[in-house]
Amino acid sequence: MDRIRIVGGTPLRGTIPIGGAKNAALPLMAAALLTEETLRLTNLPHLADITTMAHLLAQHGTSMHLNGGEGGVGSASGRVLELQAADITSLTAPYDLVRKMRASVLVLGPLLARFGACRVSLPGGCSIGTRPVDLHLKAMEALGAEISLDEGYINARIRDDLNGRLRGGTIMFPAVTVGGTENALMAACLAEGETVIMNAAQEPEITDLVNCLTLMGARISGIGSNCLRVEGVSSLHGTEYSVLPDRIETGTYAIAAAITRGDVELVGANSAALGAVFSALNECGVEVIETSRGVRIRADGAEIRGIDLMTEPYPGFPTDMQAQFMALMATANGASMITETIFENRFMHVPELCRMGARINVHGASAIVRGMPRLSGAPVMATDLRASVSLVLAGLAAEGETIVNRIYHLDRGYERLEAKLAACGANIERLRG
Repeated sequence: MDRIRIVGGTPLRGTIPIGGAKNAALPLMAAALLTEETLRLTNLPHLADITTMAHLLAQHGTSMHLNGGEGGVGSASGRVLELQAADITSLTAPYDLVRKMRASVLVLGPLLARFGACRVSLPGGCSIGTRPVDLHLKAMEALGAEISLDEGYINARIRDDLNGRLRGGTIMFPAVTVGGTENALMAACLAEGETVIMNAAQEPEITDLVNCLTLMGARISGIGSNCLRVEGVSSLHGTEYSVLPDRIETGTYAIAAAITRGDVELVGANSAALGAVFSALNECGVEVIETSRGVRIRADGAEIRGIDLMTEPYPGFPTDMQAQFMALMATANGASMITETIFENRFMHVPELCRMGARINVHGASAIVRGMPRLSGAPVMATDLRASVSLVLAGLAAEGETIVNRIYHLDRGYERLEAKLAACGANIERLRG
């Protein structure tokens, strides 16, 4: 199993290209099931989760053509993927594929809306807490679906009285759900009449999906708000769409520059999507400077101060940046309190950071971090995607050698991580085996 070796203590300096957003690309790929015409996605990241979604769509019968290079270290260009779901041969999303990635459940809405029925494996558990799909299912029922659960599978079909087409309705989510909003949006596009989605997620990735669906012929209003209205159409057509830059990758490399007290320009970054993260960095003493190519993170000579923060749905501080920011606060001057409100089990990186000398105490949903001048390198174990990269960040700032084990998590969400960091001076390498 591969590991990453880091010898820390070198400030990062240079440029890092930001790739397409994984969390935007996955629902965009699923949207290809809504039309028999070709959907051409550009700026697609090369990640394990993207490959998993491609395999899932392929087993449904979607034909795909991949072209475009991965781009060099200094390039922000992504891949180009053409998807055509004209000849769907299977309406079942099998357990062996769905278990690898929770986003696989995003085929539910498109398959149900276009073909009238589907069978999708339940995604199963998740290392960062319970992430149930019941909100997805209630949304489908609000549009006229009959849902049953059998042997670990979701069986969904349009009610007999609706003559093979979903019917618009009102969906009121009791809690914000990104995936639930995406599934509801895609299903509503082909439903008869108007659908109102209330308490919808407002993440930039939702807006990206809406923009693409609109180019495909969908009629959606309320873009960017928590109330989306969809006027269903009988069919959608193909289009070409560029995946938006990854805000979590942007935020992660911004923390890398800050934790090493470096100076890095993030090329292709969309700063508008990271208001809460950049505000937090400014508050703790890091300069965030808009450039013609993206954003520059400058922390050389900075005295990083401990601050308090709480994760919240967008536009609040993202839960996917909590572990990274905790690593930064472990090297700050003073104490900070980080409160996690999205997932109930997302502090599993804390014991590993403590192995590196961090002083962190968890009290329920909050962690008290008492910063110290320097962390120490150590062998550590990754537990999930964002926890994995927080250990890499800590290793970049630590004295001595850090070995990060179980890095397959990283490959799900970070493209060419070692190459991008090494290009800015990091002493980092992947150990195969």
